[in-house]
Formats: sequence, structure tokens, C-alpha cells
Amino acid sequence: MSVKVSCPTCKKEVIWQPESTFRPFCCKRCQLIDLGEWAEENHKIAQPITPEQPLTEDMLDALEGEFLQHNKFFVEPE
Repeated sequence: MSVKVSCPTCKKEVIWQPESTFRPFCCKRCQLIDLGEWAEENHKIAQPITPEQPLTEDMLDALEGEFLQHNKFFVEPE
């Protein structure tokens, strides 16, 4: 059974499956409209993120290293 969702931008019905490249959006246009809304800060997370402990430089370095390890497109070619 296929799950159907509404496109967040235009409300068109989208079938949630691997072939639906832009899911939950119906098309690239709707995806880019949503991205533009985030870029202009029209969308935001409702509550501020308050960590239980303050972040240290070592913690930030570790997070950056982990991020770069999993996102190779940010690493310059050798």
C-alpha cells in the first residue's frame, strides 16, 4: 500500500515512494520555493535549542569532523 502525502507548498497529492524524487514535494519548483522560505527566515524552529551543557571547542571540532566524514562533497579533492 502506498502512502500519500500533501505537497507542503501547493498541497498536491504525492505518493511517498523512492521514485518520487522530490518527496514530500511534488516537484523541484515546490522544493525550491520551500528552500527560499527557509533562506528568508519565513520558516523557523519554534523553540530555541538550549543544550544541557555548553559546547566546547573540542566538541565543535568533533562534530565538524563527523559531519565532513559523512558529507564528502564538502571536502576539497586531494
